[in-house]
Amino acid sequence: LVPVLDDRIGVAGRDALLRAAGIDALPDGSSMIDEAPVARLHQELRRSVPRLATGVATAAGTATGDYILEHRIPTPARRLLQLMPAPLSARLLCTAIEKHAWTFAGSGSFRVVSRKPIVFEIEDNPVVRGESSNTPVCGWHAAVFERLFRALISDDYRATETRCAAAAGNVCRFR
Repeated sequence: LVPVLDDRIGVAGRDALLRAAGIDALPDGSSMIDEAPVARLHQELRRSVPRLATGVATAAGTATGDYILEHRIPTPARRLLQLMPAPLSARLLCTAIEKHAWTFAGSGSFRVVSRKPIVFEIEDNPVVRGESSNTPVCGWHAAVFERLFRALISDDYRATETRCAAAAGNVCRFR
């Protein structure tokens, strides 16, 4: 999220958002990042810069997907997923996402609702916990899912948040 903020609103704007979210310093990447400041930053982005929030979250989610592809999925596994028939590859990717959900769902609860069509849910999503919105706001999550599926399975995949806990849903649901 930070590099996208730097690009879209500049370092001074990013620093102002960080201060407003109660973040004194950026993590150095040497350990897992606490979900609370991340959630506060996403929420402050939506509160302070609402007209840019969706585009920034989507770009940051896509960049996160790129990072995962480059640094978290071994090259042989990426190649294998790309060579396998799409239904089998998608099933395996769903399983891998489910196994590593703690990295993006934090204290929320993630589950694969369906593998055909692919539907994911995050219950008690910390990124929107306590928020209220008229529309779904979890564009970051949707963009990460879409980037992974498009890169590893087929460019035909799209991810959409169809229900959001912030928009009077009981879960954040992605299809």
